[in-house]
Amino acid sequence: MALQVNELTRVFKYMGATLPDPDPKMSVDTVMSVYAHQYPELASADASTESNGSKQIITFQKVIGHKG
Repeated sequence: MALQVNELTRVFKYMGATLPDPDPKMSVDTVMSVYAHQYPELASADASTESNGSKQIITFQKVIGHKG
């Protein structure tokens, strides 16, 4: 039995919007930095990952904190 390798397509989500993958070779942190120019709150956001079939869905979430 041969081993079959399927490549996952990355999908980035933020606030209900789907963001295109700027470069599949970039790390998730680098992609978050790229999108932080458009969405400044991503500079301190968290990312969660889940797989759905042939897609890897990365969701960016704002970190809620308080000012000191």
